Amino acid sequence: MKATLEFNIPEDQDDFELATKGGKWYSVVWEMDQWLRTQYKYMPDAEYSEDKYNAYYEARLKLNEIINENGVNLEDVS
Repeated sequence: MKATLEFNIPEDQDDFELATKGGKWYSVVWEMDQWLRTQYKYMPDAEYSEDKYNAYYEARLKLNEIINENGVNLEDVS
């Protein structure tokens, strides 16, 4: 199967940029999700506080909520 996207540049420049940089946006969101996970899962004992742990955890939950609300997920890409 093939798919072709056509854009009228310069009028559709913004749409073109969004379409061609989707992989980069995926990487940004994936890296942020993993960074948040690491912050609360592997937080050194000397830095631990319940508020800090909860802030990272809640931020990751919110990120994943936004991802799901937009009908995408981080597991679809192979």
